[in-house]
Amino acid sequence: MRFLTADYLFTLYTTPIKEGVLQISDDGKVISVFKNRREVNQNQLEIFEGILCPGFVNAHCHLELSHLKGSAKKGKGFLEFSKTIRLRDNYSDTAKKQAIEEAEKEMISNGIVAVGDICNKVDTLEKKQKENLTYYNFIETFGVDLNNTDVVFNQAIELRNEFRVAGQKASIVPHSPYSVPPVLMNKIINAFDNADELLTIHMQETNEENQLFENQEGAFFDWLNSMNATSSIWLNRNKPTDVLQDLSDKKVLLVHNTFARKEDITDNYYCTCPRANLYIENDLPDYSIFDSDKLCVGTDSLASNDSLSILDELLIIQNNSNFDLNTLLKIACKNGAKALGFSKLGTFRNGKIPGVNLIKNLDGFKFTADCFIQVI
Repeated sequence: MRFLTADYLFTLYTTPIKEGVLQISDDGKVISVFKNRREVNQNQLEIFEGILCPGFVNAHCHLELSHLKGSAKKGKGFLEFSKTIRLRDNYSDTAKKQAIEEAEKEMISNGIVAVGDICNKVDTLEKKQKENLTYYNFIETFGVDLNNTDVVFNQAIELRNEFRVAGQKASIVPHSPYSVPPVLMNKIINAFDNADELLTIHMQETNEENQLFENQEGAFFDWLNSMNATSSIWLNRNKPTDVLQDLSDKKVLLVHNTFARKEDITDNYYCTCPRANLYIENDLPDYSIFDSDKLCVGTDSLASNDSLSILDELLIIQNNSNFDLNTLLKIACKNGAKALGFSKLGTFRNGKIPGVNLIKNLDGFKFTADCFIQVI
C-alpha cells in the first residue's frame, strides 16, 4: 500500500487537489483519494515536489516505423515524407526489432501506459505480447487501385486475426479519405464486429488533401492519378470529411486535422500530433475549434518525430492554445483512454489502474522546456 502526495494531485475527474493524497495498492490500483494530507498517517506519506497525474495515453503512433528515425527531412511536406515510408523494408529484421524495443522503452520512461498503434505488418506483435504497454492495434488499409481491393482487404483480415489470436485488441481501419475508395470503405465497415470498438483515420493532414476534394486538382490529385487511383475516391465528395457519412454509426478517432476548419468538426474524437505536424508540414491545427473533451494527443512515429514524449507534445499545444493545465492533462490521459476504450486508465478514480506520473519543474501551472517525467 502506498500513499502518494505532491504539490497538486490531478485526478482528472475533480478539480486539482492541493497536497491531495493518492492511495494505491502495490499493483497500482487506486484505492482512495484524500483531499488533505492530515487525513493520512504522516509516516505513510511519500511526498514529492511537482504534480501527480495518471499515466499518458498515446492515441496515435506507428511503432513499426521506429527504425526510420531521422530518415525524413523536416518541413518538406507529406508527399516527400511518403517517399521515406516506402523505404521501410530496406532494413534488416534485426534493425527493426531493435528500434521497436527502444521505442517502447522510450514511451514507458516518458510515462505512457497505452498506445493506439497503426499496423501494416506483424513486426510489433512479438513485443506487444509482453504486455509492457496496453495497445489498441489499428490494421491500416490503403488501396487506391480498384484492381487491388480484394487483395488489400484480405491481407488486412489476416493481419487483424493474427493480432487477435495473440490476445491483442485489433480493428481494420481506413488510412485516409484519399486512399480508401467507397468499395474498400464498405468492406471495412462490414468487417466491423463485436470485438471492434473504434475506427481511426488520418484526416486533413495536408492542405493538398483539401484541394483534392474541393477542387479536384493539386499535388495529391496528380500523385493519385500517377498510381492509377480510382476517381471514386474524390467524386461525390466535396471535402475530406464527407467520408465520415459512411461512419456515422461508428466511434471514430480522426488523426492530425492540421488543416481542419471549424465547419469540418463533427461529434467524433480528434487526435493531434503537433510535433509530427511541424516535422512534416511545419504547421499546426487551430486548437480553438476542438471540443477539449473529445481531443486526444499522439506522438505519430519516429519517422516524423524526434521523440515519443506526450509531455513534449503538450508543451507545444499549451503554447498554441488557451488550454489550462487540467485540460491539457485530460487531453493526455482521460480522453485518449476513453476514445480507445481503456476503462481502467485515464483518471484516478477508485478501482482503476492508470499508472502514476510525477511531473516536475513546472512554472506554476505551466509546462516548461525543463519539465520532466518521473514514473512512480
